[in-house]
Amino acid sequence: MKNPIKGLNKIFDSRVRLGIMSALVVNDWLDFNSLKELLEVTDGNLASHLKALEKHEYIKFKKQFIGRKPHTSYRSTTKGKNAITFHLNALEKLIKNE
Repeated sequence: MKNPIKGLNKIFDSRVRLGIMSALVVNDWLDFNSLKELLEVTDGNLASHLKALEKHEYIKFKKQFIGRKPHTSYRSTTKGKNAITFHLNALEKLIKNE
């Protein structure tokens, strides 16, 4: 029997990281506050998960100022889109017991 969890990506074990990637693959860019509201997490919690995804090059960011306030937006990279797609396909196979 094949290992049913072999295709799962450990970085997506976190519901917050899974949520971030799910939101970013269906949007071109999302800003920090939009992600925070969508996922209902604290600033620090979101920042730490974003940093982990950046480290794996699954997301990229751009910083700019709107007026005098800093504004950071995020998007998924091709590598990130491929990783989340592979992970979701592995989950689907696990659920279907293939």
